[in-house]
Parts: sequence; structure tokens; C-alpha cells
Amino acid sequence: MSRDNDLRLKLATREKLRKFNSLRGREVQPGEFWDVVVVTAADESQREAYELQISGKVDRKELPLGTQYKVFSDPPGCKIGNGGSTLYVLQELNQIYGKTLGGLRVIIIHAGGFSQRLPSASAMGKIFSAMPLGDPVYQMLDLKLAVYVDFPLQMKPGVLVTCSDHIELYSIGEDQSVRFDQPGFTALAHPSPLSIGTTHGVFVLDLNEKSAHSEIENISCLRFLHKVSIDQMRACGAVCKRQNGCFSPSDDEFVYTDSTYYADYDTMKSLLNLLKELGPLECEIDAYGDFLQALGPKATIDYTSNTANVTKEESSLVKTRQKIFRLLKGTPLNVILLNNSKFYHIGTTSEYLFHLTEDVALRNELGLLSSAFSVHVNESSEGSSQSCVMYSVVDPSCSVGAGSVVEYSRLGAGASVGKGSIVSSCWVSAGLSVPDRVFMHSLCVIHKNKTGFVTVVFGINEDLKRGFEVPANLEELKFCGVSLADCLSRWGMKNELLKFSGDASSASLWKACLFPVCSDPQSSFSASLEMLQAVLSGSTLTLPKDTMLISMQEALECKNLEEMFKFRKGLHEDITQRT
Repeated sequence: MSRDNDLRLKLATREKLRKFNSLRGREVQPGEFWDVVVVTAADESQREAYELQISGKVDRKELPLGTQYKVFSDPPGCKIGNGGSTLYVLQELNQIYGKTLGGLRVIIIHAGGFSQRLPSASAMGKIFSAMPLGDPVYQMLDLKLAVYVDFPLQMKPGVLVTCSDHIELYSIGEDQSVRFDQPGFTALAHPSPLSIGTTHGVFVLDLNEKSAHSEIENISCLRFLHKVSIDQMRACGAVCKRQNGCFSPSDDEFVYTDSTYYADYDTMKSLLNLLKELGPLECEIDAYGDFLQALGPKATIDYTSNTANVTKEESSLVKTRQKIFRLLKGTPLNVILLNNSKFYHIGTTSEYLFHLTEDVALRNELGLLSSAFSVHVNESSEGSSQSCVMYSVVDPSCSVGAGSVVEYSRLGAGASVGKGSIVSSCWVSAGLSVPDRVFMHSLCVIHKNKTGFVTVVFGINEDLKRGFEVPANLEELKFCGVSLADCLSRWGMKNELLKFSGDASSASLWKACLFPVCSDPQSSFSASLEMLQAVLSGSTLTLPKDTMLISMQEALECKNLEEMFKFRKGLHEDITQRT
């Protein structure tokens, strides 16, 4: 992108932030903001956590007032995917609002799931991850709502569907607007390199309608492809050629990828009928791949039998997809090309660290800070990388290494955090040192009817989801780069003492009972740090005989939300008094 385009993107983004800031904490007028904001949750426990946090944000006047904020959890049973969640949300809304739903502008933010790729967000949710900007400090929810702040005024009654772990920044001309006023589905599209298209949805456009010289274009879509190869993109006519004077990427070839879409009220009713037709869901439905691939005049039923991108294939999946295809076929798919736009995914530890500490472009566009709603922070930077401290009380004698994030934490005198690490919801005692490239996160739990604290620790890029058949090969299962067999040896434990929580048929780091339950957050952090240091240094330690070890999975199942909110409230009070 040229500097001029970058500047336009920055100015447009800052204006959206200004508008949203002006709405925070005040009653909004009809049409000025969303009528209903829906956040989805994976289960009842997550729903409770989300509702408590939204209630707190409303009380602290961090969100616009006068809007209905709703949290809906998926029904118990098998996973139903964000497509299934969309259908159940529409059913819930229909039951609450009845015919008045036909006059409401609704946003659905999919935030269910346990965030195994960004475990600091597992207990409270990715949608409530702190972001280093704003006063009061933003969370991902605020940022999503700010980015879309112009949409409700330009939208006919209907629903906007989006996910919690990405943001889209865009600019358009002064006399232009992003309008959601067409029947059927209307999707936002972003010019992207072909490689990005292989992991996203891609639009096959009617190029006879395309001008290529505007920041925004409304165009019809012939067909939608989902996570296909570059050869398939070419064969289907999805690949566009760069032209002089257009806003496309610097690559000679590019595709338009998906992010967020709108469905008008009549289409919402069609989706409600779809749920009636499908009955109780027994498989995961993708709100993008399974809905949008049925649309457009060149859509074919072939995709319904392609299960290459499915995490768990259920026997009912193909039949369910075929029903969706038949019921949605013929529904229009309109596309809004945002030619001067960027799509940012913030769903993994590495993405979180990069975007908050190294990504100069995003820092410039959003005005990200190295210290947000925190006290006594000594900034650390190295080249383009800097540290990021949010919602924390840090002693002035502490140091936080370049490329590291500290959030919702207390750091005592002389404590230090190495480079490229995440310290989340921790109480770090004086003088302790967190190594480079590790993740440490404390939770309060109710374990064996007692309140306790556990601090989980992993290598920053470890795959917590990767499963192994039981009995697990402890040489193959790595913890911070060291085999679990060697780790157990350094902790004075026999291999047979290691337990895995949950389903006994598989083992993973997520389910490995490695972390001691302690009576307070400081000793919890110290105990887990000592175990980590033994692994990294090759030294040995002996755990006390009565030490109870639990897994990340188990800690989430018995989390004590009340105590975790109390810890954050204490931080809020301290920071407010000292700043």
C-alpha cells in the first residue's frame, strides 16, 4: 500500500475510535448504535463469565448505554460450530422479541470456545482480552464495536455476523458509506495475497461489474470458495490481476477474502426455518463455509461432501450440509469490496505478541500504547519491538523485556520478565525472573471444596491441542521443548504418577496434570516458576508430598470467577488511585 493509502486508513480508523469513545457511557439514540449486541458462549459456565464482565463494563460506563447486551450459550451436547450458534441465537432472539425483531439491528459476535491457542483468554474469553488503547482501557469487545461503529446507521434491520478474534480496518471516500441494504447476504471482502486465500473464504466475483479504482465497490458474487488451493482459485476464476491506480495489494495477483457478513430480516427468517428443518444439531456447522458456499448463481453442491477442513467428522455432516444447500440456494450474495483495508487475526499467542509489541503498522493505525491503564512502567524496546503492559501494577524497579505482554498482573520489586513472554493475571513476588518466550497465567480455582490458586506455564508456541493416544509417549510429548519424561524426572516424579484429565482416550498438554494448587496467587506463581526453571536449567527439585497437580482443562472446569474478578477489581482500584 502507498503511504497515502496508509494515512487514509489511519485517519479513518482514528475517526471510528473517536466516534465510539463519544458513545461510551452515554445513552444512545435509536439508530445511532446497535439495538442488540449478542456475544456467544460455549457453555453455561462461559455464559456466566461473559455476563458478569459485560455487566461490569456497563456499570463502569465502558460501553454505550441503552443497547441490549445478550449472551447466549450453545445447547449442551455435541459441538455445533459458529453456524449452529448463529441459528440458535436467531431462535433465542425470535423468542424474546417476536415480530419486533424485524425492526432491530443486531450484531452477533461469536466468542465461544476455550481459546487453546491463546490460553490467557481461556477463563474470561478472547472477546475480553485487553487491548492497549482507550480510556477506560479497551478490550477486544470495545475494539470490535468501534471498528463497526458506522454500520448501524447504514443498515436495514437484520444481523451482522462476526468473530471475536479478528478486526478489519478500512477507509472509504468522504461521500461513500458501507451500506447493508440489499436482500440476502452481504459480505465484506478484503484484497489479500493468494496464500492467505488458502486459509480463508474467497469470493468469485462478476468482474464485469468491477472498476478497481475506488476504495469501496458493491458487486455481485458468483460463488464462494472456502479454504481451497491456489489451483482451485484459478480454476474457479477467483484470482484478480493488479491494475495501475487501484487499491489492491502490491502482488500482481490477489483474491478477495472474507471476514464479516450481514443477513437481512427475511434471510434471518429463512435461517430460522433452516433450524426447524434440521432439527437438533448433531454436527459442527460453519457460519462461513456452510452458509456462504450455498450462495451465488455458480454455487454447486460438491462442497457438501468435502470434509478436509473439518476437525471432527460426524456422520450427519454431509446430510446437514445438503439440507443447508437446498434451503439457501438462490439467496443473493452481495459483496462489498473494501479495497483499502486490512484484516488482522489476533487468536494465538504469537499473533497476540506480534500485534501488540512488534506490528508498527497496527500500532500506528490504532494508536496502541506500550503502557495502558497501568502504574510505574519502565518501557523496554529493542528495534521495532517494545513491551506492552496493560491493567497492571508494576514496581518501578521491574523490567519487562522487548516483545513481552503483561496484563492484569502485579509485579513486585525487582521482578523481571524476559523477551517474548506473556504474563497474565499473575501476582509475581519480588525478585522473581520470568524466562524468555514462556506463557504464565494464574487462575483461582475451587478444588476439593477449597479455594486455591494455580499458575499454568507453557512454551509460547506450544501446541496445547495436539493429542496423543493413551498411554502417551512421554518422550514425544514436549513441555517447553523438553520431553515430559525428562520433566518428570527433574521434578522427582515417576512417569506413572502423571495423570491426564478429562476423556481418558487421549493425552495432550492441555490435559496434563502438571500445575500445583496453592493457597495464594504468589506461592502458586512461585511454585510453577520453580518447576519451569528446573526444566530449563536441567536441575532437580522435589515437590512436597501433598502437592495436588491439575491441568489447564481441569483449572477451567473448577475456576472461581468471583475471586478472579475480585483480583481485577483490586487492580482497578489501585491503578485508579495512583494515576
